[in-house]
Amino acid sequence: MRSLEKIKNQSFPLVSAHEWKTKAEQSLKGKTVESLQTTTYENIILKPLYTHHDERPIPDYPGGSDFRRGIYPLGYTTNDWKVAQQLSYQTAEELQQKLKQSFDKGQTAISFKVTKGLLDRDTNLVRLLGESYCQYPFAINAKNLQTAFLAELERMDAQEGAIDKISGYIGSDPVAIFAEEGGISEGFFKEWVKNIVHSNEKFPNLRTILIDTAPYHNGGASAVQELGIAISEGVYYLENLQEAGLDLDVIFEKMIFQFSIGGNFFMEIAKLRAARMLWNRISSVYGVNNDKGKMHISAETSSFTKTINDPHVNLLRTGNEAFAAVVGGIQYLCVRPFDDLTGATPFSERIARNTQLLLKEEAHLKKVIDPAGGSWYVEELTNDIAEKAWGFFQKIEANGGILEVLKANWLQHEIAAVYEKKNQDVQIRKKSIVGTNVYANLDERVTHKKPQTKISYFSNVENSLTKMEAIPDRRLAEPFEELRSKAIYLEEKLGVKPTVGMICLGGLKQHKARLDFMKGFLAAGGLKATDSKPILSLESARKFILEHPTKYYCLCGTNEQYEIIGYEILTALKTEFPERIFYLAGLPEKEKQNQWVEAGIKQFIHVKSNCYETLTSILKELEVSKVEETKA
Repeated sequence: MRSLEKIKNQSFPLVSAHEWKTKAEQSLKGKTVESLQTTTYENIILKPLYTHHDERPIPDYPGGSDFRRGIYPLGYTTNDWKVAQQLSYQTAEELQQKLKQSFDKGQTAISFKVTKGLLDRDTNLVRLLGESYCQYPFAINAKNLQTAFLAELERMDAQEGAIDKISGYIGSDPVAIFAEEGGISEGFFKEWVKNIVHSNEKFPNLRTILIDTAPYHNGGASAVQELGIAISEGVYYLENLQEAGLDLDVIFEKMIFQFSIGGNFFMEIAKLRAARMLWNRISSVYGVNNDKGKMHISAETSSFTKTINDPHVNLLRTGNEAFAAVVGGIQYLCVRPFDDLTGATPFSERIARNTQLLLKEEAHLKKVIDPAGGSWYVEELTNDIAEKAWGFFQKIEANGGILEVLKANWLQHEIAAVYEKKNQDVQIRKKSIVGTNVYANLDERVTHKKPQTKISYFSNVENSLTKMEAIPDRRLAEPFEELRSKAIYLEEKLGVKPTVGMICLGGLKQHKARLDFMKGFLAAGGLKATDSKPILSLESARKFILEHPTKYYCLCGTNEQYEIIGYEILTALKTEFPERIFYLAGLPEKEKQNQWVEAGIKQFIHVKSNCYETLTSILKELEVSKVEETKA
């Protein structure tokens, strides 16, 4: 009992920041703590340690001051977020059936993609929606079909008389559509403004003005760019709708923001918190009632971060993103099914919905009020994002506003520059995509989904378009997925999987580390690494090449092994097999690199190598060789 009491009463001595830094630098073996700092794609420097010295004043409770902590004082305990899974369907009958089933399984908002087929006179929207539209809010981005869909709801109300019960949002974002389409239609925008004014009279409890940042997010934009664009779009709509006769308070009440949530957990939490701060700043500038200026947010898990290969890893990605969205304080959430890219199934849709239900019921997030509030790191990151996003918003406005920066292609180039940084990090594997550029499964067979033919949103618009660059719909994994697809194609043509022979120098302990590295490196492009037994002589290396014929070989071993037997073996093999191509795992000292190149090494493959470019080169050469063989 005494020992137990002693343990209970034991305390740790306080440690100063200086003492921590000293101890940390001892473990870093000469490096400074500052060397652990990282710079994000938002140009925000992240420190290895945040302390009370980083603390800044924040609102005492959610629903107060700048709304960073949420728009409701008691968070989800009084205003739970809506489970707004977008239901997939092929026919109106299937959608009707899914609507009935989904609410029994935890869905709490009506969400589906609006198609022209649903708006045909033959489709009875009253029968399709049943009583659901009176019981649950809508959560729909209707895009170019917003006017038609709202008109159909009006017609439905003439029969049912329940228009006051229609709530949630049925929105559209013309500027986001312009960015996706690569063209600006003044006629489309004028009609949209008229529709918003009209729907304000008809649907008092429905939000119709959507600011959708998904096209920018999927183009590769940083969190700072997403927020700057969102605020600029919001201001553009405020100005135009005010000119059309809508009251400012009404415009603010009709707005809802839609964000895609990426994989950087804390960055996404801070992004959502900063978004509310920025919009509160805008509402203050316009002088609207503080309660009217609250930002309502609909979130969806990102498609930009998802992969076709090893799709079950997407379960972990969507779980992480959904968690960040909820902690960030959203009102609606859609979790994409893990196989959404190749065609969702009832199973994957159920798992996606249950991800949210698990966060609600098992992780108890609906019972916790602003769990990120007061975190030194999160609060500092929130402030940094907010200030940088405000600066980006000011740049957009200084260049004429959101439409002008799109017309000039300035915004497209700003987003493309960030995407290129992300893409480069993926290519050199500084940024890992599990199952794609690291830990790839060579035995996996995936049916790659053919890209859908792009349908113009403005096919029925008479006014000519002002052409500009479209913001492409991208995913980070696409370049490596194309390599995997090419490798499968070559395997089918060659009859064997594209292979690189591993010449393993010395014993297992001497070559295993670099052999494992090379296997992972090659697998990212669908190439197989065939390793030799321990190579201790030229004869054993020569025998391996004769028994495992391929065009490509890589020497694996320690730097010491390279000096003892590697160079000699390489020289002899290159003389006997001049048509073979040799690589070296690792990076020799600078003064010795020319010597290896002259002996026949085509490339040094190491942790800083561009994995994508190297594998692309190998696959292209294999493809050319196959074409030449076919011609011969």
